[in-house]
Amino acid sequence: MNTNLAQGLVNDLDLRTFSMRFTLRQLAYFVAAGEVGGVTLASERINVSQPSISAAISQLEVEFGLQLFVRHHAQGLSLTPAGRRLLHAAKALLQQAEDLHGIADEVAKSVSGPLQVGSFRTLAPMLIPELCKGFLSQYPAVKLQVSEDDEAALIAKLRRAEINLALTYAIHLTDDIAFEPLAELPTYILLQADDPLAREKSIELSALADKPFILLDMPLSKEYFLNLFVTHGIAPNITARSVSPETVRSFVACGFGYSLMTARPMNMAAVNGKQLAYVPLAGDHPPMVLGIATLKGLRKTRATERFEEHCRELMTSVNLPGMAPMP
Repeated sequence: MNTNLAQGLVNDLDLRTFSMRFTLRQLAYFVAAGEVGGVTLASERINVSQPSISAAISQLEVEFGLQLFVRHHAQGLSLTPAGRRLLHAAKALLQQAEDLHGIADEVAKSVSGPLQVGSFRTLAPMLIPELCKGFLSQYPAVKLQVSEDDEAALIAKLRRAEINLALTYAIHLTDDIAFEPLAELPTYILLQADDPLAREKSIELSALADKPFILLDMPLSKEYFLNLFVTHGIAPNITARSVSPETVRSFVACGFGYSLMTARPMNMAAVNGKQLAYVPLAGDHPPMVLGIATLKGLRKTRATERFEEHCRELMTSVNLPGMAPMP
C-alpha cells in the first residue's frame, strides 16, 4: 500500500475533496481506462458498459476541475500529466479501500477485539467472574469489560451502544430491545438464620404482613417486589431500604426484618459474617426471568455471538454460576 500517494491525493485536492461527489466505483472505472488507454478495452476488461465508464470519467473531470485524458478519435485515450498523477493516487486509494474491507472481514470472522458486557448489579458478583473466566480461557484475544448497573441503566447503555449485551431481567423491556430468556428465578424470603420462620418449607406473604420489611430499593426491581404486596392487598411495613443488596442482607442478618430477593448467593452469610436463610415464597407468583438483552438492529460481533453461546451453556433455571439452589 502506497500511503504517500494517498496522502498526495489529499494534499493535491485539499480538504474540499471530503465533500466532493465522487465514488470509489468512478475511480475504479477511471483507473481501468487509464491502465489500458481506452474506454472500449476498459469496458471489456471490467465488464462494464462504455457509456458508464465515459460518464464516470467526465464526472471526475468536472468534480476535480482537471482534464484527465486527451481524447483521440481513432487511437483511444492518453493520460494528461494531471491524469497520470491522479491515476497513481486513485490506485493507492482503491487499495486502501480493499485493505479496509479485509480488516473488517478479519474482525467479523475472528473472535477477538473488545466486548462490553453489562450485568445487573445484584447478579454480577455471582455470575460474571465464572462466566468471564470460562469464556476468556476459550477466547483469550477478546478484550472483555464488564459494566454493573440496574436494569434501567443497562437498557440505556444498550441504546447508546456502550455495551454489546446485558445480562439482566425481563422487566419493562421496550420494542427496541431483543431479549433471550435463559433462566427463571423464583422470589424467596430472606431471613435471619435463627428466625423461627427459617425452618418453614415455604411462607405465604400474608404471614409477614406486620413484620418489618427491608426493601431492595433499585429501579424496576423494587416495583417488582412491591407489586407482590399489591396483588395480595398488603401494605409492606418498610423499615429500611438500600440500593445495595449486601446492605439489605446485612440488615436482615442483624435481625432488622426480612426481605424479598431472587438472586441467591452461594454464600449464606452477609458481609458482616452473620448467617442468613432462604425460604421459598409460597403461592403462584411469576418468577423473574433472567436472560440476554441486546439492541435490535445492531450487528453482533463474533465475540458477542460466542459470549451468548457461552451463557446459554452455563445459565439455566436449575444451574446458575455462583447461585445456591432453592430448597
